[in-house]
Amino acid sequence: MHVLRPNSLADALHALAADPKLTPIAGGTDLFVSWPSRSHENVCFLDLSLLKDLRPFRLTPTHLELGALTTYWDLLTNPDITKEFPLLTQAARLVGAIQIQTRGTWAGNIANASPAADGVPALMACDATVVLCSAKDGTTEIPLDSYYTAYRKSHRRPDQLITAIKIPRRPRTQEYFYKVGARSAQAITKVGIAMLHDSTGWRIIVNSVAPTILRLRTLESALNNHQRFDSPDSLLPLLTKDIAPIDDIRSTAAYRTTVLSRLLYFRLQGLAQ
Repeated sequence: MHVLRPNSLADALHALAADPKLTPIAGGTDLFVSWPSRSHENVCFLDLSLLKDLRPFRLTPTHLELGALTTYWDLLTNPDITKEFPLLTQAARLVGAIQIQTRGTWAGNIANASPAADGVPALMACDATVVLCSAKDGTTEIPLDSYYTAYRKSHRRPDQLITAIKIPRRPRTQEYFYKVGARSAQAITKVGIAMLHDSTGWRIIVNSVAPTILRLRTLESALNNHQRFDSPDSLLPLLTKDIAPIDDIRSTAAYRTTVLSRLLYFRLQGLAQ
């Protein structure tokens, strides 16, 4: 194993441009999980931990901007953020234990591209944008809800780094986050939902029910058109247009579909009352 530790963002980007096979790491929490199966690989890591400019987060008049090294704990311990962005707070509290929350980064959760990630649904529901940077092309911004292209694949090129995440500040009328796992915390998601309604309409994000985390755009359209549902099963024709659950060691496709339809139905019923 080899590790490069650049002292500046410019150095990091030039290193990636010279060797696109470098693997960027920040908190390293996802890397450690997979380490037993890849410790024999001759991998060279690009350690970003010295890039202090990527650590801060800030509130502007229009956005919350998270630097690429912003951790879950950074937001959990900031009262202004927990008050204004409760969806992010709820997700952060369910990302492992405190040890993970203090090391794991929001950008790393995006970059790892797991369909079971806990932080990504909340960010996507909040209409986040991913800021990418390269030595060749400078800065590019991609909406998070179109960032993933396939299982563990995204629009990020090997020579690009995620440098920030931008989240708009707008009034929200509804927010909801729920994670189904083997335990209430410190467990990989079997089915997860992040829902948000604001002036742009509904955004309903689900994880662990498709190759990527995604929006339920068919259901969003129905809700934006004020469609009502009389049972969990009445949601199924809309859900199956977007999701593609599988059977795995954590649960079955049938379980995931059934649980998702019920979580959505009873949440929507509660809002209608």
